[in-house]
Amino acid sequence: MPFGTRTDLSQLSGTTEAVRREVSRVLVGQHDLVELLLVALLADGHVLLEGVPGVAKTLTAKLLARTLSVPFGRIQFTPDLMPSDVLGTSVYVPARGSFEFRQGPIFSSVVLIDEINRAPAKTQSALFEVMEERHITHDGHTHHLGEPFMVLATQNPVEQEGTYRLPEAQLDRFLFKVLVPYPTEAEEILILQGHHAGAGGLPLNAVQAVVTPEQLHALRRQVRQQHVEPRLFEYVAKLVGLTRTHKSLHLGASPRASIALLNGAKALAALRGRDFVTPEDIQHLAAPVLRHRIQLTPERELEGLGPDDVVRQLLQQVEVPR
Repeated sequence: MPFGTRTDLSQLSGTTEAVRREVSRVLVGQHDLVELLLVALLADGHVLLEGVPGVAKTLTAKLLARTLSVPFGRIQFTPDLMPSDVLGTSVYVPARGSFEFRQGPIFSSVVLIDEINRAPAKTQSALFEVMEERHITHDGHTHHLGEPFMVLATQNPVEQEGTYRLPEAQLDRFLFKVLVPYPTEAEEILILQGHHAGAGGLPLNAVQAVVTPEQLHALRRQVRQQHVEPRLFEYVAKLVGLTRTHKSLHLGASPRASIALLNGAKALAALRGRDFVTPEDIQHLAAPVLRHRIQLTPERELEGLGPDDVVRQLLQQVEVPR
């Protein structure tokens, strides 16, 4: 690629650094989580956050939303939640003598769905269309959502009482599944010190919006124009294709996973100051992209194997292009 056509990523770097700075005013640690959320934001994808209670899943999602000058919505999923509670419903207006559609909380730019696995399949299915096509169909009419539109969903991996398994079709619509770990001891000490000094820590309104929808649109357009060598398309296709024949898996990843891996790698490269994708970008995102899209055979699960273990095997089996 000629030097004269290199992309200037200074605005992207400055904007994402401003987001990191604002988030870190309240959040301690979780640098990998914040990086993956920024990658998803630049790649125009949704994120599923999984972790035990109390590791700042919801807080991080709220902080990211506050750095954007866009509408924010939050939905607490419960077993009795209905699709209309998410999408909206038609209300009769006597003055007009007709029904009027009242938008639900999904009509926001950033939507936080707390404990997404607590709602039954009927409510989960209400998200299929809107997450993929960015519009909903109600009473024969199509209602479009604005840009940007991003779903950040949380779930608890250990509590199974009153929860429902997410349908594979819905899981496939998430760009990443991010596992949120416990903080390190040093980070937890900082959390305690901050909580003690601030009598509960900084409020969320300490975080200011630093990105407008127009700026985000321009940054996403820049990410889409990232340079990708032809050999990297083959690398992605081989990695994802191997999930469909791997002896430890009975469900492999679809072409949507290949697209997610490519788009994520382009955004990660831009975030790290490069206008071209490397094999390392693809390798770094392989687990977040694939772990929720593949299913192990019962025999491998009984042996204690996990999705991330299989992803590591895939990365070792596919030759890295140089």
